[in-house]
Amino acid sequence: MPGTPRFLNLADVAEVLNTSSAQVYALVRRGELPAIKIGGRGQWRVEATKLEEYIERMYAEARQYVADHPFVDDHVE
Repeated sequence: MPGTPRFLNLADVAEVLNTSSAQVYALVRRGELPAIKIGGRGQWRVEATKLEEYIERMYAEARQYVADHPFVDDHVE
């Protein structure tokens, strides 16, 4: 992601993933998306490279799912 800052807040990550901040927070809390807490208020930050790794991992899981569950078109004659 050219021009992207090194660290993103959860709202920024949610925007990239087109999901909610609550969903991103859940990914972080479950350990699926690595993040760090910074500052006195303990705000979460996700490193841009970790987000890219997460996205690549999700693509790999999707490819595996498709391979394991082939699409069967019942309407083919």
